[in-house]
Amino acid sequence: MNKKHKQHHEEHIDESWLIPYADLLTLLLALFIILFASSEMDSKKYNSIMRSLNSAFTGGSSFFDQPQVVPIMEDPASDLNKKLEEAKQLSEKQGAEQEQIRKETAELQELKQKLDRYIQDNQLTTQLETKLTNDMLMITIRDNALYASGSANVKPEAQKLAVTISDMLTQYPQYQIEVSGHTDNVPIRNAEFETNWDLSAKRALNFMKILLQNDKITANRFRAIGYGEFQPIDSNDTADGRAKNRRVEVSILRTIKSPNVIGADGKKQ
Repeated sequence: MNKKHKQHHEEHIDESWLIPYADLLTLLLALFIILFASSEMDSKKYNSIMRSLNSAFTGGSSFFDQPQVVPIMEDPASDLNKKLEEAKQLSEKQGAEQEQIRKETAELQELKQKLDRYIQDNQLTTQLETKLTNDMLMITIRDNALYASGSANVKPEAQKLAVTISDMLTQYPQYQIEVSGHTDNVPIRNAEFETNWDLSAKRALNFMKILLQNDKITANRFRAIGYGEFQPIDSNDTADGRAKNRRVEVSILRTIKSPNVIGADGKKQ
């Protein structure tokens, strides 16, 4: 009798522990599947998944009982289209800038040729030179071509040069113009100017005023700056070097600056 009762008891072992165990296995399986799927997602999507899991673990008794889960996937096609559109807009902007650079370079090269021809025709090669850079077309004029020593008054014979430059600039109204004065490092000694800064600023201003006598030029395109001796282009230890440092520069500024000058033929200079 006891033997039969013992066998009957063994056939009805309590297996209720299997239910939470199965739920745990199911939850772990879901977690591993999600983590595996997220291994190829970006950080934004991964964070979204983590928020969803956190909501599931803290907000209810079961992962699958949550009625509101943060979306974990984005539309791949929409994301790709957005990136393609951004790339297209960037390409169009860069293309427009490159075209503007080529156009400006062609115009400034044309102006440079006109100036170089004027310099050659008037035998001014020792007094004037032009240079096209990434930022500007610069006209450099030695101070002895424009002023007497220690003076800021433009020589009468040099005013013709200013008028010629002014006439050329009227053909290029889109550019800003900077007129800058420079000296050597020898201190100025006269009653009119206390420092080389004063002298360089006054020289730049006086030359700019002659350029602005042309009624076809608008004054808001121009600015005058005096740099004194603080931007030398040669050594101040020799007479020739000091002579080169004493100068006026008329700079026609590009509207778009490029790391490399692009010529009219599309090639980098």
